[in-house]
Amino acid sequence: MGSMRFDTSQSMRLGQQMKLSPRMIQSMEILHMALPALQERIEQELESNIALETLEPELDLEDPEAEQVRVELERERREDERSDREGERELVVGMGDESADFERLDGMERDYGDGFIENDSMSLHSAPATNSDGDSKMAAMNNAPSRGESLVDQLLAQWKFVEVSDELLQTGTRLIEYIGDDGLLDADLQTIQEQVCAEHGVEIPMELLERALDLVQTELEPAGIAARSVSESLLLQLDAMDPPENDEEEQRRLDARRLIAEHFEDLLENRLPQIQRNSGISLERIQAAKHWMHCLELSPGRLLVDEAVRPIIPDVRVEFDSERDQYIAALADDPILRLRVSPEYNAMAEDKKTDATTREFVEKNVRDASWLIEAISQRKNTLLRVVNVVLTRQREFFDHGPQHLKPLPMVDVAEQLGIHVATVSRAVAEKWMETPRGYFPLRRFFSGGLETTEGKDMSWEAVKEMVREIVTEEDAKRPHSDQSIADMLNERGVKIARRTVVKYREQLGIPSARRRKVHS
Repeated sequence: MGSMRFDTSQSMRLGQQMKLSPRMIQSMEILHMALPALQERIEQELESNIALETLEPELDLEDPEAEQVRVELERERREDERSDREGERELVVGMGDESADFERLDGMERDYGDGFIENDSMSLHSAPATNSDGDSKMAAMNNAPSRGESLVDQLLAQWKFVEVSDELLQTGTRLIEYIGDDGLLDADLQTIQEQVCAEHGVEIPMELLERALDLVQTELEPAGIAARSVSESLLLQLDAMDPPENDEEEQRRLDARRLIAEHFEDLLENRLPQIQRNSGISLERIQAAKHWMHCLELSPGRLLVDEAVRPIIPDVRVEFDSERDQYIAALADDPILRLRVSPEYNAMAEDKKTDATTREFVEKNVRDASWLIEAISQRKNTLLRVVNVVLTRQREFFDHGPQHLKPLPMVDVAEQLGIHVATVSRAVAEKWMETPRGYFPLRRFFSGGLETTEGKDMSWEAVKEMVREIVTEEDAKRPHSDQSIADMLNERGVKIARRTVVKYREQLGIPSARRRKVHS
């Protein structure tokens, strides 16, 4: 039997390892949040953290009872301040210098550069469960609001009430599972047949699939559901309509059905003269039928699952001060900033008479509340600093409009403020600004650009606005081609290629010249 030998050795490995504290992760997460998300986060924290509370709103001094209430609140405030001063003194010592911690965060971003940015997806939601400080926080934050029923779930609920045989009921259920969010089938019947056989070991005859599809299309609402194409969906919607009220309405519906069934591709490409030649229908009737089709839905499924468009809630409001000839920015979230650590629980955390278990629990809540308040304060300061740079560098935009937007790379703002570009990116992400010229996403003010032949800097967003203006002012009967738009921009000192015009036009949602043309 051979001998077994064990060797021991020592080796030294040099490397860098980056670790982010829960507080630093939280500060990044809070900075990235738009106002609605921040409001929701604060509501969650108020429910889960006993040491976090809101300050009382200001009283209406015209209320006859306000003075009595004010005196009482003032007395309570003074008592709170006395306990706050002593409590917060030890709390700050225990937590360390918070401003230094944020400076260390920026320093780490500068040192690690893009590697740090790639790792900033860490958040309190994904922090290790072994972190005892974050466990209760993560439990609260992971309680995201549930979404409404999906389209498939709603259609299956309808299908259960259709009186058909069990065989058709099961087949229809399989078909509905292949309906996409737009309400159309995501696969053809042959593919569905093959996949059902492979997944469930059941071979459904094609005739049965077709019968089930016909029932799903005619029995379920809204009309147009489960169509195999957009044109079929539109035809199903036409068939489901109430009888026309007059002959003129009937003619338009008949013309619409023929255009969809026989000339759909030409209709999409706005080739109306070609449709006129091939169909024998007058251009006037084609235009009338096309206009009448606006009552049809291209994506009928959206009628059931279309999410309501949320109103824009600005994070920053900008007003013009005529006396100082200056634009002034203020955060729109002042009400949510009235947070504080509860003096009662702060005192309890310091009281040596409190039993160890209770004291540990209260200390944790006090610490978490302080971190959140500091992170929100840091968000406010960073956001305002970034916005003030925007107001200075983009003054011409606020004075004269979108066409005067200048190039403003985020790295320039970061260098001016002495922070990392990732911090600037988080500060402007998903946030809106209310200005005298309307609402704008904050990120819109940051882009590259070009120099015009006159030596002026112009951002790509400003060039897009010029493209939009050219198309808006064109003769709809003779729309400008992409090359014509490029030539017109060139005449204004903006040299860009035709392919760039195509890219900007598509980003603006402007169709091609052929589709924009109005036939008369």
